[in-house]
Amino acid sequence: MLRRLVVASVVFTAACAGQQKPAESADTAAKPQTTEERVRIGNQPAFDVATCFPRELTLPASNQGVLVGAMLTTRPEVLECLVSPQNRGPAEKTVATVKTTVTDAGGTHTITGENLTPTGTQCIQAVVDKLVQPKPLAKGAQPLESTATFEHDTTASATVKFGVNDGSDFSGAVRLAQQGWCDCYATYKAQTPPVLTSHMTLTKGQPVAEVTFDASGSTEGDQLAACLKTKIVAVPAKLSTDKLSYPHRFVHFNSGATEAASALPPQLRFFQLEVVRNQRAADAAIAFGARAAAAESFEAVVAKYQKTKDYKLFDELAGKCNALVEAAQGWVKALEAQQAVDQASVALVQELKTTDAEGWTPVETASQTALTNTQKDLTAAQARADADQKACPKKSYKGK
Repeated sequence: MLRRLVVASVVFTAACAGQQKPAESADTAAKPQTTEERVRIGNQPAFDVATCFPRELTLPASNQGVLVGAMLTTRPEVLECLVSPQNRGPAEKTVATVKTTVTDAGGTHTITGENLTPTGTQCIQAVVDKLVQPKPLAKGAQPLESTATFEHDTTASATVKFGVNDGSDFSGAVRLAQQGWCDCYATYKAQTPPVLTSHMTLTKGQPVAEVTFDASGSTEGDQLAACLKTKIVAVPAKLSTDKLSYPHRFVHFNSGATEAASALPPQLRFFQLEVVRNQRAADAAIAFGARAAAAESFEAVVAKYQKTKDYKLFDELAGKCNALVEAAQGWVKALEAQQAVDQASVALVQELKTTDAEGWTPVETASQTALTNTQKDLTAAQARADADQKACPKKSYKGK
């Protein structure tokens, strides 16, 4: 199970690759820009509003499962660090590696990587230091180490690039500023905001853009648009030509959503399911680790009882075993939640496949594989929970 979690969101990556244009080769990048490329407005990648409301983890005893799952929960925040070109080098691909070491004094994280700038390293360091605080090990225990890898590719990940044209640069500034506009998203902690379409007008010599929004179709969406408008006009604007008007589309995901994103178009709904699945997989890994820690605690008392035959240990044995059963059931519930997301993803991909069989067939294969793996893990967890229940000691009273 943990081996599959080390490479997170395989399905999401496959889908992104299928929907993105091929990366430029070195020869292509060296060619002068066409007129179309010079006027194309980019820098409008999706924003995961979960980064506004990071998860507050209360972790069980530290082990590999717990550390893998805990680090996986930080994926939205880590990838948000890499949206900014300030935090990446010139290469298309950036790799950030987080090595976590836990001792009896607590946990520390060390960041290394490829194509990371010092500010990128600092951003990721701040994220993991704040969000992942493992419990110290027992006094004198051997240090525990775990490594997590995050990959960002400018052809498939949310990315801002400056220097294309004035419109793209302004859109890029707006996208980077969104991380500071969390008050606008305060009502969206449990749900996914709608897609909003705005119209930007930049005028030479005017430091403020003119902004209007199309009706969203809901009161909440219109309120969000109104809030975003007040923020956008505070973003400095500049234009070298006389006037430029263009549409800016605000696409949102929410890794922390607990409600279905039924208002999103089907393709975006798939990506929304994938970011939620990443968090469900993290929950399952933490629950797996919690069950392992409870088993270790129970087994220690069992070993003590077998050595001493002290019946005074019965209450402690029963308590530890009940905790084990509870942890095992928590693991089952976490996998059931993950399975539900997997099932929804497969169903949606099959719907999307009817409109683009070639593009969505590999995604369907990856989605079905993910569902099959989750079902296998769930079957194993249910069997383990049943066995744990049967292992609990029961008092018996023998008559004289």
